[in-house]
Amino acid sequence: MLLLASNSPRRKQLLKLGGWDFDILAAEIDERVLDGEPPADYVRRLAGSKAQAAALRAPQDAIIVAADTTVVDVRHEQGETRELILGKPGDAAEAGQMLRLLRGRVHYVYTAIAVMRASDGSFLQDTCVTDVTMRQYSDEELQTYIDTGDPLDKAGAYAIQHAGFHPVAKVNGCYTNVVGLPLCHLARMLRKFGIRLDRDLPQACMDTFNEECPIFEQLLEE
Repeated sequence: MLLLASNSPRRKQLLKLGGWDFDILAAEIDERVLDGEPPADYVRRLAGSKAQAAALRAPQDAIIVAADTTVVDVRHEQGETRELILGKPGDAAEAGQMLRLLRGRVHYVYTAIAVMRASDGSFLQDTCVTDVTMRQYSDEELQTYIDTGDPLDKAGAYAIQHAGFHPVAKVNGCYTNVVGLPLCHLARMLRKFGIRLDRDLPQACMDTFNEECPIFEQLLEE
């Protein structure tokens, strides 16, 4: 039994692309960032906590998939590098601040995946990072998007796949990572638990998002 520890409609959609049968067992945890916590440590901690929380309620034959995604703005100022983790905005005003901060610049999307077998606690984690360049959207476009309410449940206040806003100019790396679940990384992890693909995942991704995966073969060979 494969369980997704998330109610995210985006992660549900992505998991279906792999042809895997799964059920939902969402896990609610405290998602606040710890003082001085690096982005990679943050998403790995949250993904692991979600998997562990779901495992407490899961059947013994379950394989649990949990993930956490965050957007990171990086600034180099006075010889120092500052990493700002942008989670889900608390309101429309904060969403506007995030989108103006990211506009026309490169930022980084981090997703950590945790896979756990409930019966014996076997546990794997992986992290994917994608470089994302935002386009120079206008203030009017930004406000129209905020008015839809879509940014309020998205890390960094945007959805890359939003049909009306199209906020991203360029992606360097895994596209589905930016959506919320890097499928090639997940496929590699599930294989180690004896769960294989039932379909051509790269083709499914390309058909859905019109994006090719540059690293699929490399990941599955590891």
